[in-house]
Amino acid sequence: MSPDAARFRALLGRSCVPALLALAAAMPVAAHAAPSTFGPVIGSAILCRSQLDNAYFHDYLVNAFGPSYKHEGGAYWFKAEGTLWGAPVTDIMISDDTSELVFVAAVADTTPDKLEESIHKAVGVRHLSVDGSRYPVRASNPGSKIVYFKTKSKIYCAKYKPLPVGR
Repeated sequence: MSPDAARFRALLGRSCVPALLALAAAMPVAAHAAPSTFGPVIGSAILCRSQLDNAYFHDYLVNAFGPSYKHEGGAYWFKAEGTLWGAPVTDIMISDDTSELVFVAAVADTTPDKLEESIHKAVGVRHLSVDGSRYPVRASNPGSKIVYFKTKSKIYCAKYKPLPVGR
């Protein structure tokens, strides 16, 4: 390599590294692709078809998507790139230990009507309106609920924590 090429490479390497590091730090948190077990594990929990254990689901989500991107409202929020029942999902939430409830929830990038239709077609579970309001809550027999979340939907299963052993 010529001396000029070596100097150019050294100069380029020195000046670009800090800029690249700064650029990487400024980039938003990217969602990881969902694992193949995402639908059966998270989908079943959100439909209240499995036992809810927030420690188990937190570990599952950390392994699948990396650390949560925020912790607010009694929940850890994870960016997710996947689908449940054919509906695109953007976020998954799991309760922390500050509430008497344990819950698993998802934000779906679709309206509650379309989400309910997708769930019914995929697994046969119906979510019926529980009130006559403009933005009704929809509930299933097992206990999951679909609510409006701005222009999207939020679906969740929430249950009271079991009593400690010995009570």
